[in-house]
Amino acid sequence: MPSNKSVSDAPITQFVNCRILKDHRLQWEDLWVREGKILNPEKLFFDEEGYADHKVDCGKKIIAPGFIDVQINGGYGIDFSQASGDIRRGVAQVAKKILEHGVTSFCPTLVTSPPDIYHKVIPELRVQDGGPEGAGVLGIHLEGPFISEQKRGAHPPKFLRTFKAGGVADLMETYGHLDNVALVTLAPELANSAAAIRELSGRGIVVSLGHSMADLSQAEEAVQNGAMCITHLFNAMLPFHHRDPGIVGLLTSDRIPPGRMVYYGMIADGIHTHPAALRIAYRAHPAGLVLVTDAVTAMGLPPGQHSLGQQQIDIQGLHAYVAGTTILSGSIATMDMCVRHFREVSGCTVEAALEAASLHPAQLLGISHRKGTLEFGTDADFIVLDDTLTVRETYIAGQQVWRK
Repeated sequence: MPSNKSVSDAPITQFVNCRILKDHRLQWEDLWVREGKILNPEKLFFDEEGYADHKVDCGKKIIAPGFIDVQINGGYGIDFSQASGDIRRGVAQVAKKILEHGVTSFCPTLVTSPPDIYHKVIPELRVQDGGPEGAGVLGIHLEGPFISEQKRGAHPPKFLRTFKAGGVADLMETYGHLDNVALVTLAPELANSAAAIRELSGRGIVVSLGHSMADLSQAEEAVQNGAMCITHLFNAMLPFHHRDPGIVGLLTSDRIPPGRMVYYGMIADGIHTHPAALRIAYRAHPAGLVLVTDAVTAMGLPPGQHSLGQQQIDIQGLHAYVAGTTILSGSIATMDMCVRHFREVSGCTVEAALEAASLHPAQLLGISHRKGTLEFGTDADFIVLDDTLTVRETYIAGQQVWRK
């Protein structure tokens, strides 16, 4: 228990016999937790003369930051883009289930929908901390409706919109308000998009480029206006061409403003992106890769037809199609599956695979000072994995919330 010099009477837990992911490498170190935060043991020993109340033997397993999924449309029969029923209960159901896949925080994602759906759903999706009841909500990801008709993918064309005047008026008319919004995907080639990008970025909302016909110069201009991410790289955008690499060219562009980083989402499910394409992207720009599931309603459900926003999707094996077509419509992959697949086909280190699902999304959202790492003082959201990168335990704020 803490000594009389301790700054807190809260119990201290020491995780031992583990390799922790810190400073970009796995290290044989203990992990100390108090009051939901990662504790600096040196300060505990020398300043407080305290010690652990509880010890947890991890059996030589890996401790890594909890996964963060910034693009997930639903799962387990729940569609975040549907306004029917109890919206909060549906989000809570998904939040609870994804704990077993190592996800401790996520961004519920809404696909292209009519304004009345946004006006009903957005107020219900509030930022909240995670805990035993489920993963935390970091904010909403609005994917559409300001996207290209030619690259709409599974998004219903009748609900697509353009920027009439640009800026806040079009955004508010469509979404109702932007409270609790963390990220917006849009096509930068749309007329008047620059003002919208500046408005969103100025509010601290991440702008991601996707479902777009943009060439490289249009994408670079969008980044100069504040955009900082690419939505599911390679999917729903112009293919790479040596004379104009399109949005993909942002990975090696020399027109990114100094001190800025462009991140890019990758659906590493073995279906959306060929392993060779995934390797090209990773080797060109490893620090920007953010693993996403882009999971849809049918994640965790058997094959058959399910809803996604205003459309029906058909699950065949590991593929999710717009019903009656061969158009891919999100994935049914879980985040731990994506991490393992990425590690296998990219040849990257275990550390890099884990950081692509934790540190990088935290950096994208500007929250790496409290999530996505095991640095002292950060939130004690972490997972315990075996050497196959199978999640064995999930912790939020230092409390075990799931165990295999």
